[in-house]
Parts: sequence; C-alpha cells; structure tokens
Amino acid sequence: MIGIWGMGGSGKTTIAKAIYNRIYREFIGKSFIENIRYEGGYVALQENLLSDVLKSKLKVKSVEMGIITMIQNGFSRKKLLIVLDDVNESAKLENLCGSREWFGQGTVIIVTTTDFHLLKQLRVNYVYKMHLLNENESLELFSWHAFREAKPRKEWSLLARNVVDYCGGLPLALQFLGSFLCDRTIEVWESVLLKLQRIPPGEILSVLKISFEDLRDTEKDIFLDVCCFFIGKDRDYVTEILNACGLHADIGITVLIERGLIKVERKNKLQMHCLLRDMGREIIHQECSKEPGKRSRLWLQDDVKDVLKENSGTEAIQGLYLKLHSSSRDCLEARAFKEMKRLRLLQLDHVQLSGDYGHISKQLRWICWRGFPYKYIPINFHLENVIAIDFKHSRLQLVWEQRVDYQVLNS
Repeated sequence: MIGIWGMGGSGKTTIAKAIYNRIYREFIGKSFIENIRYEGGYVALQENLLSDVLKSKLKVKSVEMGIITMIQNGFSRKKLLIVLDDVNESAKLENLCGSREWFGQGTVIIVTTTDFHLLKQLRVNYVYKMHLLNENESLELFSWHAFREAKPRKEWSLLARNVVDYCGGLPLALQFLGSFLCDRTIEVWESVLLKLQRIPPGEILSVLKISFEDLRDTEKDIFLDVCCFFIGKDRDYVTEILNACGLHADIGITVLIERGLIKVERKNKLQMHCLLRDMGREIIHQECSKEPGKRSRLWLQDDVKDVLKENSGTEAIQGLYLKLHSSSRDCLEARAFKEMKRLRLLQLDHVQLSGDYGHISKQLRWICWRGFPYKYIPINFHLENVIAIDFKHSRLQLVWEQRVDYQVLNS
C-alpha cells in the first residue's frame, strides 16, 4: 500500500492518475475511485470497487456482505490496482481494503489524502510527500495554461512572475489563474493582481477549505489564531498560550501539521502557505463581512481602526492586532475595548490608549505591545490571566507603580 500525502491542490490526484494510467495494464483488475469523501456510504464504495474489478454491476446489502463478495469472487487470487482518492476517514479504507489478505500477491493500493495520521494508522508501506513547485516549475506550469507555451510572452513576463509568486508553488492555483488569465488583456491582468491582494479566488479557497472543514472546533480555532497572530512564532511559545486558552494546542498543532495546514520550519517557527493563510482570514471575514466588530479576529488595519474609533467592538472579538507607525500621534480610548469581553489575544504596535484600562478583557492570555508608551503598567490593567507578555521597544521602566500579586503570568 502506498500513500500520497499533501495539502489540498498540491497535485495528489494528478500524480495518482499518472501512475494508474502508466501501469494499469500489468494488473488483472483495476479500480480508480475519485473523491471518496463525497461518495456515498461504505456500501456504495464497495459496490464501486466490485463493479470496477468484476466489470459488472453488483448490489451490496451491507458492509459485511461486501467483504464476503470480495472474498467469494477471488480477490485474494487477483493482482489488482486500486486507487482510493481523497480519503478522509480510516473506516472507509478499512471497509474497502482492511486486510492485505483480501487481495492477491502483487496487488498495489494507492491512497491519496491530506491526513498524514490516517496513513500511519493504515501502516502503509511507503508515503510520498507532495512538494510544492519551485519558481521555474511554477512559471512553466502557469505559462502552459496562460499562454499555451512553456514561457510567458515578453510583454506579460513581469505580471506572470507576480502571479506565480502569489501562487506559492501550488499547482491548483497556477492552473486556475493561468486558465482564467489566458487571452486576457494586460489591463485585466493588472486588475486581477490587485484583487488577489484583497480577495483570494473562491475556486481555490473552496478546495483548500475542505481540510479546514474536517477539523474539530478547537483545531479550527488554533488554525485561525495562527493565521492572524502567530505565523513565524515559536511553536512551544504558541502552544503554551493556546493551551491557556483551553484549546489543547499540543495535540491540535500536531493535527494541523498532519493535515498539511501548518508546518514547523527552522528554529521551531510556525509557518503556513500564503494561500492557506488567506483562506483562514477569508473565513473570518465571512463571519460578518459588513460589520468587522462582529468578527472573531481583527487584523486588517482599517477595520481595527474603525472598530476602535467607533466603539463598535462586540463580544465576538477574541483577537485583535493594530499596528501604527512609531511616529503616530493617534490616541485611542481604552473604553473601545469595553464590549470585547472574550478578547484573549491582543497585539499592539506603537499604540497609545488613554482612559480606564479596566475596560480591557480579563480573559486576556497573550499581550504583545511593542512600543508600550508608558513608564509603568496601569494598576487597573487586568493581567491576572495572562500567560505571555511582550513589551519590547517600550518606555516601560517599572512594571507596576504599586505592588500587584499575579500568580499566573509566565513571561
């Protein structure tokens, strides 16, 4: 059994089809079942497999009957080629190929999935990990779809490279945008590039979102938190903060890595593909597209400024990031945070707040305030539940002007 693993849109199905078409003649029977996550129940999948291999329509009344039918029809004596595409549940595989003894010697079973842990459960013999395309490969693939040749046309060359950079080596995005831009004018290309900076194409996001929708609620929260606040941050640091938020981040981050949604790179830093980041942020934007104060996380600077200046924040907000220039003289009111009672992640750069800091949520678990403007932390700034605090490049000289007894604060 062979596994092909990678993020959505990375070309797993394409590779599986290429292998299948190249070697299927070497086998007595063959079956390629696409999009298993969307196919019917276990019985319907068994019927597909039996019909493909036996070349006749069969009806199966139960999962157990399907297994018996495979055995009775001599699958164990047949050398078969079976491809199971886009598998998201181990139970589906167990009911299709739960035992190697069901199939004859030389049988090859190929499984494509976004879930690495699923392949470990199945104890596959070999896992091929999909790699994103490098710059030259990306440009060639994009050019074949956009220009029907291996290189971009001269007058489109710079624009083509900008689109390729945006795609980050993801075949799905390169193919879709290449086909969409084919035979379009330079003006249209420029317009599309501007739009991509604000709104990723829905056709790409819908594929990437599949892996997100398979997650548990706590895993979704972790993914969205990383999208907005923790890309480039140390994994252990983030784990401690999100554990304090009740998100069970030790296992949650591991699951996200196994699903190809985030990765850990040099120096233990969390990273994710730019399109996955954009997908996560678009999910948040769609929570309430017209009223940013009703979204769970705020990071778009214009939205954050509007919410704070108009006091339109709500209990929905769990995380907020505002970055001002170090020379900014804007002073915001702390009362703008009054309704954000579930705020747990707060990142501010060179922001001045006046007024009663008691309005800021007691649920804060992480505060990163670069360029904190005061010499000491206001006594009514509730930090008793904060796990991590970062006041780099600030004017802070004394933590508190008066004695404060906080037991939880770690760093």
